[in-house]
Amino acid sequence: MKPLWVVDDDRSVRFVLAQALREAGHTVIEFDSAGAVLRALDDGHAAPALVFTDLRMPQIDGLHLLDALKQRLPELPVIVMSAWTDVPSTAGAFRGGAHDFLSKPFDIDAAVAMARRALNQGSTDTTAGNVSPGGETLELAGDSPAMRELYRAIGRLAQAPLSVLITGETGTGKELVARALHQHSAHARRPFIALNTAAIPAELLESELFGHEAGAFTGAAKRHIGRFEQADGGTLFLDEIGDMPLALQTRLLRVLAEGEFFRVGGRELISVDVRVIAATHQDLDRAAAEGRFRADLLHRLDVVRLALPPLRERREDVPVLAQRFLADAARQLQSAPKHFAPATLDALRQHHWPGNVRELENLCWRLIALAPGDVIMPSDLPAKLLHSRADTGMGETAPEHRDAQHTDSTRPHDWEHAFRRWAEAELAAGHDALHPRAAERLEQILLDAALTASGGRKQEAARRLGLGRNTLTRKLGTSRRKPTR
Repeated sequence: MKPLWVVDDDRSVRFVLAQALREAGHTVIEFDSAGAVLRALDDGHAAPALVFTDLRMPQIDGLHLLDALKQRLPELPVIVMSAWTDVPSTAGAFRGGAHDFLSKPFDIDAAVAMARRALNQGSTDTTAGNVSPGGETLELAGDSPAMRELYRAIGRLAQAPLSVLITGETGTGKELVARALHQHSAHARRPFIALNTAAIPAELLESELFGHEAGAFTGAAKRHIGRFEQADGGTLFLDEIGDMPLALQTRLLRVLAEGEFFRVGGRELISVDVRVIAATHQDLDRAAAEGRFRADLLHRLDVVRLALPPLRERREDVPVLAQRFLADAARQLQSAPKHFAPATLDALRQHHWPGNVRELENLCWRLIALAPGDVIMPSDLPAKLLHSRADTGMGETAPEHRDAQHTDSTRPHDWEHAFRRWAEAELAAGHDALHPRAAERLEQILLDAALTASGGRKQEAARRLGLGRNTLTRKLGTSRRKPTR
């Protein structure tokens, strides 16, 4: 397995990012300067699978390193990091061939997910699944009537070279469906190229799709091959197509109709054979009626439409998904296996799941890292998840859960009595080291509760805990490394 390289002159940033990537299952080599990277390549070090590099470094900055890496290893994905998230910085990175741009201060989970996407796209993966936070391949799962109907539709559509529009809420697995369509098609051995049109600045999206010639605009030092050419003979997945600017929609329509285009600044007519699969969480019919999306482009993309159900409409799939995500997280974090108590699965089934499958997967990763025992109890779940069952009216709450909720809301100091009873029982049993074990668990609960209450925003969670953001990040890294009990 090729290593990932992290390049930053700030030791603390280097340490935090490298540690998070290692915990996700990657081998990581750290460098404190661009010069050290180039010397490593000159000395014959094996090429990395992915590079994270800071933008502003002494002597050789990140853009010069990016250019040097692209000259030596054109297919190497490079993610540029910077606290300076302005148009010149991002535009310079993308024009230089950066795979993505990571703004500082960054969320650790977001950085790991970005690495996962870069490795996946860089290998032009042709599997039917997606990649979990640790790099393993995941496939569509579930046996509900809605999913069985989806499987049938994929089976029918895979061999037909038709454009498909996948609709559904955020987190329902639209890219998984696109990959499944590709994997089961006659072009499965050809590239699968994915592009989130909402993630690329509007001024760079045309070049990203169609490529550009050297000198096409300021900063275009060399020819850039766009996603359409990369996907030639295979599949191009355009996620969040509803966010594409109108002017670019017109050019996309011409390419879909004729299969030909010019690179930005080019005169050579490029012909490609690409199957386009688009996805959106927006109502494109309404957008077309309101003039925000071209109706003729919608008709071209919407030859066949696949609507993905939200997780709350296929609750019978929740236990299967939860157990699989939990097992995947334990394996990739090299943690002891865990399983859900029946009451916990019941609580998961009744949750509304506004973030859909993605929310469930993230929860399972959190439980593997923070839940103390081998059996995950309802008390290990975030408070907002337990409360959401009553708030949304989704199902009847078990009597023991109703009592727990009532106690939590009307007797807020009962935890102190429960804690004292636990301490007395541990001492009576002759157990030692109570203080470090209790302090560790208390800290884990506080971190989890604050992240849940802040929607995962570490800056807000740190403020509410009375900690600095760097301190919170360090504590999260420490709690993830500690073995569960």
